Amino acid sequence: MAWKKPSEELSQFLDERMASFDVKKKKMFGCPAYFANDNMMSGVFENDIFIRLSEQDRKNIISVSDEVMPFEPMKGRVMKEYVVLPESLYNDPEKFHELLKSSYDY
Repeated sequence: MAWKKPSEELSQFLDERMASFDVKKKKMFGCPAYFANDNMMSGVFENDIFIRLSEQDRKNIISVSDEVMPFEPMKGRVMKEYVVLPESLYNDPEKFHELLKSSYDY
C-alpha cells in the first residue's frame, strides 16, 4: 500500500508552529518530521499531525479527546510513544503549543 503525499498546507502549518523550538527538520516516511536532541518529536504523515508524548501525557490527552489515536504509519505497526492529533486540537493555538512544548520537553 502506497502512502499518500503529506498535505503541503499541513506541512507549512506545522513548520510555522515549530519555529519557536530548537529542532531539526528531516524527512521520515518521505514526510516532514522534527527532532529535538536527535529524538523525533513531531511531524506530518499523510494528512495527520503526530507528536511524541510521555505515557502520562498520552493518558491525559486521550482522556480529554476520544479523537486522539495512536500513530500507526503501517497497519499493525503502532509507534508506542506517538499519537495523531485531531484537527480540533491543533487548530487551538494555545492547546497545540502546550502539546508541542510537552513533546519537546519529553
